[in-house]
Amino acid sequence: LKQVFNKDKTFRPKRKFEPGTQRFELHKRAQASLNSGVDLKAAVQLPSGEDQNDWVAVHVVDFFNRINLIYGTICEFCTERTCPVMSGGPKYEYRWQDDMKYKKPTALPAPQYMNLLMDWIEVQINNEDIFPTSVGK
Repeated sequence: LKQVFNKDKTFRPKRKFEPGTQRFELHKRAQASLNSGVDLKAAVQLPSGEDQNDWVAVHVVDFFNRINLIYGTICEFCTERTCPVMSGGPKYEYRWQDDMKYKKPTALPAPQYMNLLMDWIEVQINNEDIFPTSVGK
């Protein structure tokens, strides 16, 4: 497990919600719903009186944290040698484009693609214009 939590690798610390904020309370409610064994469809429904954007933001961040944890546990088994292509089976190949370093869709080894993707998602989640953390925004 020591390798999984090595900050020099792909694992990133969880993004947390500030205690006492509305999003923190929504996060606690979402966690309670997901951990109670209830129907997932009911668990993700917007609670009465809550802002839909806040509810979606909480679930996006939770989803990122869970995917990040899962990826962190398997990344040592997918190296540039063992996973030279980012694919979705034999019919689909994913290519990276970011309009900065990769101006055209570029084939990359799966670990490199995943690192770029996780970095990109983290930038989006930390962007106050997309996911504001201030109350009332």
